Amino acid sequence: MLGRIAFEFKVAFARGGGWVIAAAVAVVLVAVPIGALAVIAMGFGSQDAFASWPHLFAYVLPQAFAETILLIGGVGFIAICVGTSTAWLVSAYDFPGRKVLDWALLLPLAVPTYIVAYVYLDLLHPIGPVQSALRAILDIDSPQGLRLPDIRSMEGCILLLGFVLYPYVYLMARALFLMQSASLLEAAQTLGAGRIRTFFKVALPLAWPAIAVGTSLVMMETLNDIGASEFLGVRTMTVSIYTTWVTRSDLTGAAQIAMLMLVLVVVLVTFEQWFRRRLSHSASAQRPRPMRARRLAGGAGWTALILGTVPVLIGFLVPALHLVIAAAERIAFSGFPHALALATLNTLAISTVAAAMAVMLGLGVAYYVRTSQSNVARSTMRVSSLGYAIPGTVLAIGLLAPITATEIFVHEVAQTLFGVSTGLFILGSGIALIYAYVVRFLAIPAGGIHAGLGRLPISLDHAARTLGQTST
Repeated sequence: MLGRIAFEFKVAFARGGGWVIAAAVAVVLVAVPIGALAVIAMGFGSQDAFASWPHLFAYVLPQAFAETILLIGGVGFIAICVGTSTAWLVSAYDFPGRKVLDWALLLPLAVPTYIVAYVYLDLLHPIGPVQSALRAILDIDSPQGLRLPDIRSMEGCILLLGFVLYPYVYLMARALFLMQSASLLEAAQTLGAGRIRTFFKVALPLAWPAIAVGTSLVMMETLNDIGASEFLGVRTMTVSIYTTWVTRSDLTGAAQIAMLMLVLVVVLVTFEQWFRRRLSHSASAQRPRPMRARRLAGGAGWTALILGTVPVLIGFLVPALHLVIAAAERIAFSGFPHALALATLNTLAISTVAAAMAVMLGLGVAYYVRTSQSNVARSTMRVSSLGYAIPGTVLAIGLLAPITATEIFVHEVAQTLFGVSTGLFILGSGIALIYAYVVRFLAIPAGGIHAGLGRLPISLDHAARTLGQTST
């Protein structure tokens, strides 16, 4: 087995060494914290490593697993419906405000899910502004006279997360819709298919590979969420990891649940790649003529704008406006916090570096899979996607041990050879945070680039090599 893997890597390196190196670096970066988690989960040196499993199996895991499956299924369904429909709306139709709506549909990703949960609980609370206004309009004095459904429920959590995370599907689907050839859509309409039938029979099947990638990212983001889920009363496996670690002070048990959750992630990623391979389509080798957006005027155009604005309103505008009002009241009361400017600069710097590294490594993984098409390459894509579903706190646990060991080793070497102390050069400089972000979000560029490359026939690569170009 090891000999076959080594042979496949050797062949792949001969075809394009740079891409293999980038893919190998990505795999190592993700595998290190997962390996550390596995060591913690095994509880080496502890005789009570699995003592909590009877309690977990009896009272924690059944409910956590059931609610996790229900939550990721519901959020994935909403994300597919909202993301795909809005992507087709701005790609196939031209209406007033379309250019603004085109990028505004991405804005819900700018607000963390737990912030959205806090905002809507504040707004929809029985004594909050929404229900208070409704009671005033209906002339109802008591809060008991009018009670809207409680947002702290499975249904509320599914709705909120769905309208915050749908841009993952929207972004992928929109890119594929814009790449589709107008001749295919026109041929379907020539054969008598209307625009709705053309969408479901031609455009949607061609975009399913990208939609599958976006949906898998939505599901893994939902699986990783802890703040919104816990706040809204949904006990997922991620929440169980956190409570097992913090409430029960059982780090080993938390790592064991995390490893079980990784199995679920592997199943999701494997199913997504299998589903995408079954529905993969290649574009024409020639440059396709893009479809022409149909002009919507009058009432139809304004209706399209309103329908497209609803997801932005729910996922971004309402939470953002509430936060702006709260921030203005805070500044008026205590002034502007000067430390916020420095925190903003640090955030921009770290996020920019982490995003650039994730995109470069994701490109390496995606192109390695494209050029190799081997089991090792497909496993590389799966491994690079695992970090996206690891909760941030658990990822920090997995990274702390290897990073600390590295710093101790470098310090001892520098002290012996040069008589200097390196200190916490990884944990104290932001490098560790960048590392965690790269591992956490590597699945997004890797999956998105891989879906885009899947639209291009491999014959283009072969033709370029025939003309003397290398794989890089």
